Amino acid sequence: MALRYSHLPVRTGVSPNPAAVLGAQSNQVSPPRYPSPWGTGEGEWADAYVKAREFVGQLTLEEKVNLTTGTGWQLESCVGQTGSVPRLGFKALCLQDSPVGVRYTDFVSLFPAGVNVAATWDRDLAYARGEAMGLENRDKGINVLLGPVAGPLGRSPEGGRNWEGFSPDPYLTGQLFATSIQGIQSTGVQACAKHFIAQEQEHFRQSPEARTYGFNITEPGSSNIDDQTLHELYVWPFADAVKAGVASVMCSYNLVNQSAACQNSYLLNQVLKNELGFQGYVMSDWQATLGGVSSVLAGLDMTMAGDIVFDDGISYFGPNLTIAVLNGTVPQWRLDDMAVRIVAAWYFVESDTKVTEEPNFQSWTFDTFGSTHFHVGPQWGTKIVNQHVDVRREHGALIRQIGAESTVLLKNNGVLPLTGKERLIGVFGEDAGSNPLGPNGCRNHNCDTGTLIVGWGSGQAQAPYQVSPDTALQNEVVSHYGSYESITNNSAATQIAALARRTNDVAGVCIVFANADSGEGFVNIENNFGDRKNLTLWQGADAMIGNVSKNCNNTVLVIHSVGAVEIEQYKQHPNITAILWAGLPGEQSGNAIADVLYGRVNPSAKLPFTIGKARSDYGTDVLYTPNQPVPQFNFQEGVFIDYRAFDHRNLTPTYEFGFGLSYTNFTYSDLTITKLAAAAYTPSTGSAGSAPTYGSVDTDPAAHLFPANLTRIPLFIYPYLNSTNLSAAYSAAGYGDNSFISQDALDGTSFAHAPSSGPSGGNEGLWDPLYKVCVSVVNTGAVAGAEVAQLYVSHGGQYDPVRVLRGFEKVFLGVGEKKQIEFVVRRRDVANWDTGAQDWVVRDGAKEIAVGASSRDLRLTGTLE
Repeated sequence: MALRYSHLPVRTGVSPNPAAVLGAQSNQVSPPRYPSPWGTGEGEWADAYVKAREFVGQLTLEEKVNLTTGTGWQLESCVGQTGSVPRLGFKALCLQDSPVGVRYTDFVSLFPAGVNVAATWDRDLAYARGEAMGLENRDKGINVLLGPVAGPLGRSPEGGRNWEGFSPDPYLTGQLFATSIQGIQSTGVQACAKHFIAQEQEHFRQSPEARTYGFNITEPGSSNIDDQTLHELYVWPFADAVKAGVASVMCSYNLVNQSAACQNSYLLNQVLKNELGFQGYVMSDWQATLGGVSSVLAGLDMTMAGDIVFDDGISYFGPNLTIAVLNGTVPQWRLDDMAVRIVAAWYFVESDTKVTEEPNFQSWTFDTFGSTHFHVGPQWGTKIVNQHVDVRREHGALIRQIGAESTVLLKNNGVLPLTGKERLIGVFGEDAGSNPLGPNGCRNHNCDTGTLIVGWGSGQAQAPYQVSPDTALQNEVVSHYGSYESITNNSAATQIAALARRTNDVAGVCIVFANADSGEGFVNIENNFGDRKNLTLWQGADAMIGNVSKNCNNTVLVIHSVGAVEIEQYKQHPNITAILWAGLPGEQSGNAIADVLYGRVNPSAKLPFTIGKARSDYGTDVLYTPNQPVPQFNFQEGVFIDYRAFDHRNLTPTYEFGFGLSYTNFTYSDLTITKLAAAAYTPSTGSAGSAPTYGSVDTDPAAHLFPANLTRIPLFIYPYLNSTNLSAAYSAAGYGDNSFISQDALDGTSFAHAPSSGPSGGNEGLWDPLYKVCVSVVNTGAVAGAEVAQLYVSHGGQYDPVRVLRGFEKVFLGVGEKKQIEFVVRRRDVANWDTGAQDWVVRDGAKEIAVGASSRDLRLTGTLE
């Protein structure tokens, strides 16, 4: 077997200080930071680290390498699977998509997308969804759920995978990211926080993928970000994830400041492992490992799916990591730290006792019987590969609840809620109906046919069924013995006009459904290469909406979309009497929207993003055509994305961030601010002790040859050598070239603590509560409902946003009921990242706060002295 172990150059330099002007240029480079910090096992990780160190101390070199390396694409049950340690009872770790359910298997639930969870502004629902997904993964024999998502954050609304995450606001994302992680890990399944970091578009994320679309690029695109923006926007939610105890973090495909994210020592060693004190392990995205020694020394702990390119049978890790340890280019302490981090995460979530079953499914087929190692065929063994275990419990009820509570009421001229006594309900739009090929008729949901319940790519899951709006609304009307007709062909203009007129003539209600889709870059739908090429509606919906609204003066518009769409014309249209954004609600889509339309659920959702009047209003966009052989994504907008950009440029959106109507009304009063006793902030100092090693390494290459009694499966990634001559075993040009290795990267004597560092989330002083803010909210309307009160802080600096979200609480109120809401403002909430000090700093001077129902509907104001 030919082996190779190449690397990309480690680029050096210092990020420019953005104190004068935020933003980034293509000449920025990522500064090197070595050595890779070794896990300390402090705080809540202590017990897990004791067990992991004892376990790793018993391992051979090959067994340690096995833990760090995927076995290869389509060779085992899961989309990613590590090697195992059979003699000590450590089974291979099963890693599986996705952040909305278990991908590539049956009898699982399809949950609402992350963007819908964000629209609920409800931490409890985020936890419940995470827990339910964790249980389903656990019962399928999965150890690591590849989610949730905070990258992409949502820099540009066209970004293809924004919907997998939560919101372009880092605070809202961080809160729901953290509670989702806690819910997942309560079941014994590890969460994987992804994608770290700044993969904000699908175009040019991978050079081979880009070339299939005719773009001749040489490396993935580089996200060029100034240090302040990096910390205040993109790293922010990952700090919340680390504070929540996330077991693993996935690094992304893109370059950041000209260095690959999965071998970027500044991001992995300095920011994640030093500043944030991350105790778990870093895995690569699939095929995102672009080097071997360089990636390991930069902080990568696990490579996925193991092979360099799917099914090539070679790896940057595997036997080449064995070689690197034997020849000293990777010190033993670094490999030991990789193994300890992986095993500690397993113990930390109690996988050793909670996830005891082998995977009971195979990702590559739904057949019951099949090849043990799918890609290489039945000659290497067959077995029952799918046991078809139903793991759903009654999660459909939770999915329906989240779907309803994430539906944002944007406009209502009094038509909603419906009474059930309407003479005729006319429903229009392809998005109202079912996919004639079935709910899973398009692999990876890579089509936009029928109603939209999830985007496409690795972030989706199999739907056990799909309740379409057409089905649910017809059932609703029939239960009242009313009249109902629907047309789910947007091209049937004549029939649409006729039904709309007739509905209007009998004083009925017309309900139109429209959508906009996006997903991962390996799928191209109508030249949308993952990212959307515009912010308009799909399926020819605009013409259909115009046809209906011209003929029906009581038209309700329901939008299923991955994010913002241009709907200013419908906000202003006199015949469109209500607008609802329903996002990607999952399998219970129709029932959820029926619950809202008929008032069983009083809408309480708020927009987790801004809906602008025009695409240009956002000030950011996807780079659709390469601007260099290595495409350059210059984040020149700095921290001014989404509502921050609209505020900064004094632009009026169609609907602002945080906006959402209810069937009732709320008033705010009684703002009080209490300054809390908190210790002064103390930057971290000092350094760590020397890197520990566990067990010993036999330095004789002969001890690491492929065992004679082991059958070699083709393409399977093993840790063993094929020659006692290390150069021959390497089997590629460049063996012995260590010029790219910094001596600091090999130094295990110590590493200095960053000023902002601390165990599991950074300096503990950043999490100190400084203020308590209280307001009273009363329901002054005629029906019970929930309100999301939002707290915004103005930092006051010349280059700061006008205001940023720093608190939210959702409260349910009966008619006439009044409750007090309490917000806790922590030190990090009022701090800025200082690039000179390389620490968070609270600037002198008072900071203004505002509390209200949205980012522009601010009812009460005050000052943090």
